[in-house]
This record gives sequence, C-alpha cells and structure tokens, in this order.
Amino acid sequence: MQTRDGVRLRLAAWRNGAKGTVLIFPGRTEYIEKYGGAAAALAHAGYTSLAIDWRGQGLSDRLLSNRLIGHVHRFSDYQQDVQTLVTAAETLDLPKPYFLMAHSMGGCIGLQSLMQGLPVQAVSFSAPMWGILFHPPAKRVLAWGLSSLLHPFKLAQLRAPGTSVGSHLQKVSFEENQLSCDPQMYEMMRCQLQELPDCALGGPSLRWLNEALRETLSLHRHRAPNHPALCFVGGLETIVDPRRIEQRMAHWPGAQLKVVPQAKHEFMMERPEIRENFYRETIAHFERHHPSA
Repeated sequence: MQTRDGVRLRLAAWRNGAKGTVLIFPGRTEYIEKYGGAAAALAHAGYTSLAIDWRGQGLSDRLLSNRLIGHVHRFSDYQQDVQTLVTAAETLDLPKPYFLMAHSMGGCIGLQSLMQGLPVQAVSFSAPMWGILFHPPAKRVLAWGLSSLLHPFKLAQLRAPGTSVGSHLQKVSFEENQLSCDPQMYEMMRCQLQELPDCALGGPSLRWLNEALRETLSLHRHRAPNHPALCFVGGLETIVDPRRIEQRMAHWPGAQLKVVPQAKHEFMMERPEIRENFYRETIAHFERHHPSA
C-alpha cells in the first residue's frame, strides 16, 4: 500500500478467522515476520490479523540513504501509516469488528490513534512506549537538549549518540539482552534477521528521538481514550518507562495493568508460560468486549 504522502508500506494479512480482525502495531526496529506466532495464537481463537512494517523499518520504504538508521520526519507521520492500514483492512474486506494489539513504539502510535478515533473495540498493550528510559537517567537531559538543538537541521538525521550501528539482536549476546528471558526465542529472532537482513535496523536518528520524546510527553498530558484497555509490563523492563505506564493506566477508567515480575520487554518473545498467558488474557479481553458478548 502507499500512504497519502507517497511512502510505500508493507502489510500482511492472516485470514484465519471470522470473529474480527486484530490490527498488530509492532515496535521500533520490528518487522512483520516477528508476529507469526501472535497471528497463529489469534487464528486459533478465531481472529484474522493484519500487521504492518512502519515507514522507515522492515521492508517498507526507508527514509534515509543509511537504511540502518531509524528515522521519521514527524511522529504524526505514523498516523498516515495507521490510516493506510485501516484502508487496507476495508479494501481486503477483513472481518469486523477490529481490535488492537500494540507493542512498544506501536503502543505509542496506538494510543495516539485511539485518541484520534481508531475504530477498534478494545486494545491490548505490550510494554507500550509512553516514556523512554535512559541509563543513567542524566542522559535524558542530554537527549532532550541535543535532539532539540539539531531538530531543524539535516544533522538531526544522524544516529543518536550511544545507540547501536546495527541491530541490537546482532550486536548483543543473550546474557546481555534487554528483550527476552527465553534463549530459544532470542535465537529465533537472530535467525530471522540472518534470513531477512534487509529487515535489520539500528539506532534511531536524533530527529526520531526528539519526535518520540515530544510525542510521549504530549500523550502523557492528555486524558485516556474511551476504549477498554489491557496492558502488560515486565518487572525487568529497561527500555520503556514503567512509571509512565503505571501513571497512564491508573487514570484510565476500567483499564487493567498486569505487571509480570520475570518478564523483560518483549512479551510475545518471552518464555512459553509468559507469552501464552499474554495471548490467553489478550484474547479473553477481546472476547469480553466483542459486540456479540
């Protein structure tokens, strides 16, 4: 599909069920193939799935000549991708109603989409990026300052200092990784990138960083949307800010927050018992809020 501003997007539909369609919003650096397991779990429960490679990642159009730098001109541009995804669901005549499953950066994009009226019945978030952690915390001031200073200039297309040149998966051992406690799933992700090297993505540009910081702060200042929400965050989370997640969920009427002590960032790539529980509770949440319930 092509967006209104001419960006070529890659989408994938798993037509496996008539109960409805789950829109899958991946995280930064991710690509459609990572969500095959999610699509299989949803298919088993009777749902079709539709996933997207966001602009600047996966096999959608990359926005810089250096394809390993994650970049976006404005964070609001992702909403054009969302509109294109919804158009694709309608064009393909995928079954209604729609639901949303969103991970990390996809959770940030998804929350904005919900505030703008995304037509879904309910949403399940996995470690949503409603705030970004910096190690040490003093780096937050530097990130804001440097990225804001360079935001109007072409230098903002440079990779943010201290971030990976290539994929985190290809650079970091299992013992050092921040994503999963499951060595088999971590190896599976590494093998996927060996098979699909064009899907690899490194650190973000300074422009992406500044836009992400502005977007998460803006979302933090807005009231929660009127959608039934379920949210998971790991006790071992080191990428997104759990405090922002707790604050958001505490002021979201009727929403549920699930803190899983032994989980890292990627619930759908975690140990079998964790990811299976994520799918089970997500599907039950969708069932409770299905129009036929």
